[in-house]
Formats: sequence, C-alpha cells, structure tokens
Amino acid sequence: MTTVGVATRQIKPAAVVYCEGNFASVDGKTANGLIHQSDSYEIVSVIDSSKDGVDSGVALFGHANGIPILRDIDAALHHLDVKPEVFIYGLAPSTGRLSQVDRDVVSRAIAHGMHVVCGLHEFLGDDPFFRDAAKKNQVNIYDIRKPKPNHVLRIFDGSISLVKSKRIAVMGTDCAIGKRTTATILDKALNSQNVKTILVATGQTGLMQGARYGVVMDALPSQFCAGELEACITRASTEVGPDVILVEGQGALGHPAFCTSALILRGSQPDGVILQHAPKRRYRCDFPNMRLPDLVDEIRIIENFIDTKVIGITINHEGMSDEELDETMASYKGIFGLPVCAPLRSSQETLAAMVIDSFSEIKRSLHR
Repeated sequence: MTTVGVATRQIKPAAVVYCEGNFASVDGKTANGLIHQSDSYEIVSVIDSSKDGVDSGVALFGHANGIPILRDIDAALHHLDVKPEVFIYGLAPSTGRLSQVDRDVVSRAIAHGMHVVCGLHEFLGDDPFFRDAAKKNQVNIYDIRKPKPNHVLRIFDGSISLVKSKRIAVMGTDCAIGKRTTATILDKALNSQNVKTILVATGQTGLMQGARYGVVMDALPSQFCAGELEACITRASTEVGPDVILVEGQGALGHPAFCTSALILRGSQPDGVILQHAPKRRYRCDFPNMRLPDLVDEIRIIENFIDTKVIGITINHEGMSDEELDETMASYKGIFGLPVCAPLRSSQETLAAMVIDSFSEIKRSLHR
C-alpha cells in the first residue's frame, strides 16, 4: 500500500469509508471530506445504513457522483468484483473513540484483509486485539493522528520569518464549519489562476485526502504545536517555493473548547486570514447552550491576537435559500467592506480573487 500523506500517486487503492448513521452530518466530516476530494484513495462506497441506496454525491452536494452509500460492510465487499483494499473510519465523534459496534466492524474489515485508516485519538495500532488481528491477516493499521515521539518534535524558532510565500490561514467562527473544504477549493482555484499554491493540512482528514504537507495539531503536546506547523510551512517553502501557502484552520479562536486555532495563528504567522461563517447556525457545534459569536467579534479577536488582517469572508450556506445567501453576502460586503463568497456556490475565480486582490505582488506577477 502506498504511504499515507503523499499526494502524487499512479494508482490509488480502492477504499470503503465507514460513516454509520452520520454521513452528510457534522460527525461524518471525515467521510464528507473524502467524498469531496481524495488524492490518496479511490473511494468506491460509503457505509451508512441510514442512507442505504442513496448516491453519496446526492446526499452531500445534491448531485450524483456515482459513489453509492451501502448498508454494511458485507454490501461494500460485494459491491465490486475486486475487494476494496482499504477500510477508512470516516466518523469524527466528539469522544475520539470507537464504540463497541464500530470495534466489531473494524475487526471484520481486518478479518477480510483490508488495511485500516483511522483518524481518532484512540490509536488502533496500539490495541493488542487489533494489532494481533492485523498481523494475522497481513494488513496495516494507519493511525493518522498518532504523533512523532516527543524527542523529535520541535518548538517554534522564528524561522517562519524567512518564508517569502504569502501565508493565508483559513479560519472559522466554529468547528466543523467548512474550513478544510474552503481551503481545498481555494488551493485549486489559485493554482488554476497560475498562482503557485500549497495547502498545509492541520487535521487528520486533510492528511487522509493526500495533503503533501501537514501535521495533526490536536494530537501534539501544546508546546510543540506552533513549531511543528512552522516546520511544515518552512519545508513547503523550501521544497516547492510557492507564491501562497494556505493553512487549514481548526476549531475557532474564540471557542473556549479548542486551543488549536491560537497555535495555528502563532505557528503560521499569516499575512492574511479568510474567515468562514455559517449565518444560520445559532449555537456552536456540539455545544447547544453556547451561542455562535457574531462575525465582528471573531474578526476583532483574530486581528487583536496577532498582527494580521481578515481579507475575506466565506459563507457556509447550510440552511440558507439562494435568496437568503445572496442577501447575506451583499449585507456582509456592506458591513465589513470585505469580499464575500460562498465556496460551494460562488465561482472559483471569485474565491481566488480574495487572495489575489489582497496582495499587489501576486497580482503583478500574473501580468508579467
């Protein structure tokens, strides 16, 4: 099996994504992301009995993509003439751990000779039962969130100041609000405009999708988070020499349950921030008694926390009609004096312009 985390592949292994009861919902964000894009795997089906028989593209985007949602692992194994090579655990439960039902499913996947890819805080490769089963069936377990040993982790050393690439962090007002999806679309949009761009992933889903550079920030001791991200960015700058380095955000700076946003801003020292917001979301994801902040408050806290500027606002249009979306975007443009778009509804050119128009050196380079 090809090493996880390398973007360029000649042949992508066929993979089944397990997302029981949660596909196209918040806790299914890993599966959702892999259906949106996967440079690492050829996703051939999704397992979710609650949506059995539905096309995953229809469930997620409203249009078919040819990847079916199936009821269980048996159906997934018999869907194709060739058995899928990889079983991906596509859920992102708040507990970060497998339920007993999910343990049984993972065990069956291993018994069928499938490699297992998992992004939980629970490391399956350290579990004696799974480790012995994998050895017996000659398969591998890839715990994407498992960090390097502490003795090889590094602290922030200021080398980010030597990076010439413009660094753009894609932040949000909440977790599970679409930051990674926006960053992925923006990466493609800028490259299509001949702006050489690299995306640095900061979560497990981005690495599963095939990000060439990245580190799972919430799996590291906090002392090393900023330094490890700085190392990813400086390495990308040295090896690729991009015009723009995009940094995927995590959580939200103003969210009391998460600290990774602060460490992402510290480690990347961004030249600009694009801020993702869901206007119809009233309460923070998984925190029904905690109201989502106003955009003005999140912009204020970001710009006061570090020497940077919010250069654009992107909209997660969940629960919005087309008319509401258009009215909201027009309103935000007037209130904040910033470009506003909805990455899944607006053109890629509009999204790319947020970055291009913010930095004169990038705009000049396109006209040489």
